[in-house]
Amino acid sequence: MAFYSQEDSGDDYLFKIVLIGDSAVGKSNLLARFARDEFYPNSKSTIGVEFQTQKVEIKGKEIKAQIWDTAGQERFRAVTSAYYRGAVGALLVYDISRRQTFHSIGRWLNELHTNSDMNVVAILVGNKSDLNEAREVSTEEGKLLAESEGLFFMETSALDSSNVTAAFETVVKEIYNILSRKVMESQKHEPSLSGNGKTVVLEADSDKDNVPNKTWCCSS
Repeated sequence: MAFYSQEDSGDDYLFKIVLIGDSAVGKSNLLARFARDEFYPNSKSTIGVEFQTQKVEIKGKEIKAQIWDTAGQERFRAVTSAYYRGAVGALLVYDISRRQTFHSIGRWLNELHTNSDMNVVAILVGNKSDLNEAREVSTEEGKLLAESEGLFFMETSALDSSNVTAAFETVVKEIYNILSRKVMESQKHEPSLSGNGKTVVLEADSDKDNVPNKTWCCSS
């Protein structure tokens, strides 16, 4: 089951979000651009798992997005279940100039569903939109895959920062929307628990059937 944690201040929330996809699709640079507005043209895969925390304000609430990067483990298909534990959001990243990375999305999505809650908010990200002349995967193909899997969709460029912030914030906002519905339900059924708990469980339920089609596309 996925969860979020609430800081002692009472107004802050911590959401764990994972970055997954083949090696060298630009996951680390997406994170660097979002968290520090930096880009490393000669970045190399590193060993281990890295994460950065970035604050996002939504409806007056300060959300802390703790974003985890596989940092090279995907080369060995050694991403463990511990990496996904507690994740409430995911960015599935492919490189628009390398079709094989797009074909791998199905495997990554299956791994995500196997190791985390089905209610995880996910966005399909076609990265490196600045390489349009070398494009091997069309925007329409990305959008169709996202529609078939019920994912958000966006094309980004960590190099020129196009849509990077928007992609992360889309996931954070949707997690917050789901969380708000859960809190309202818990207050309705368990008024005495309001404001006392530090964790709310996000379980897959019938809400999914009532959510409108989430897929939307934004490319530069």
